[in-house]
Amino acid sequence: MSIDLAKALSIFINNFDMFMHGVMLTLLFAFVGTIVGLLIGLVIGGIRAIEINETDSNFVIIIKKVSQLFTRFYIWVLRGTPMMVQALFFYYFLKPVFHWNYLTAGLTVISVNTGAYMAEIIRSGIQSISKGQSEAAKSLGMSSFDALIYIIFPQAIKNSFPSIGNQLIVNIKDSSMLNVLSITELFFQTSSIAGSNYRYIETYLVSAVIYLILTSLASLLLNYTERRINKSDRNSHVDFCS
Repeated sequence: MSIDLAKALSIFINNFDMFMHGVMLTLLFAFVGTIVGLLIGLVIGGIRAIEINETDSNFVIIIKKVSQLFTRFYIWVLRGTPMMVQALFFYYFLKPVFHWNYLTAGLTVISVNTGAYMAEIIRSGIQSISKGQSEAAKSLGMSSFDALIYIIFPQAIKNSFPSIGNQLIVNIKDSSMLNVLSITELFFQTSSIAGSNYRYIETYLVSAVIYLILTSLASLLLNYTERRINKSDRNSHVDFCS
């Protein structure tokens, strides 16, 4: 069975508006899911990295243990179940409460799902930072919270940037799972077009090429940003030494 490239190009041109609508929604879900997921990951990852000190009161120890138990459960469930299943479950389970539409539910699901992965990324980033920096911050009069926000988190995000960026690429592809909620992202639009023209091979080839372009552009953007961050750090180091 051969692939008719001319027909694939024709399908793309004739259905350009539908493909672009799908691309816009795919990028919306990918970027919102990554940004909100990162914010969730900072909170969850920060809680996961909290240590129980000998000077803590019994009440504080209980709060820390309960919080860490909750975060472990959150990560275990969200990373251990498919996002497609999560989308259907949360949409129907919480619809009587929030009365939300498919778009809002989809954005919520991809953000919460990404948050579980971001939490582990941030936690590993925090653990890669020397404890001496926290101790130095405290010796300067900073509280544990201030040290975490102003000293630890910025470095943890920088150290974890490649993994955070990779999650954006994953979200571009995994947003296709939200088609189960009838969200008209790229995969849903592709399926609709293929169902109308019966040219499944050529239509899905067009979709695959579009996904490849999106992920490649995201990779280039992330690599450029990472180089700028590293260059800025080197310049700061030079200025400090001089």
